[in-house]
Amino acid sequence: MKATIKTQGQQFIVAEGDVLTVNRFPNTEKGATVTITDVLAAGEGASFKVGTPRLAGASVTAKVLENKRGKKVIVFKKKKRKGYERKQGHRQELSVIKIESIKA
Repeated sequence: MKATIKTQGQQFIVAEGDVLTVNRFPNTEKGATVTITDVLAAGEGASFKVGTPRLAGASVTAKVLENKRGKKVIVFKKKKRKGYERKQGHRQELSVIKIESIKA
């Protein structure tokens, strides 16, 4: 069974056993279980259902495998001939999750 979920501001098409990298879930540690209730569509074949905007009673359970930080992104601003230069770095906080079950 597949499901389309919305989590941390992004949408994913997932199946059981998939491993995803998403923006960090707040207040979670490695090994924690997360329930995602924003399921937009779920099912397979003739039993496929689409929510308006989400399916009532549907949920996806995932396990947090790891909390990590992404690659460094350099933010550089410059204005020509004005002597203005600013350099700043940023690393996004990420969670690696594994989809355990889909309930539609």
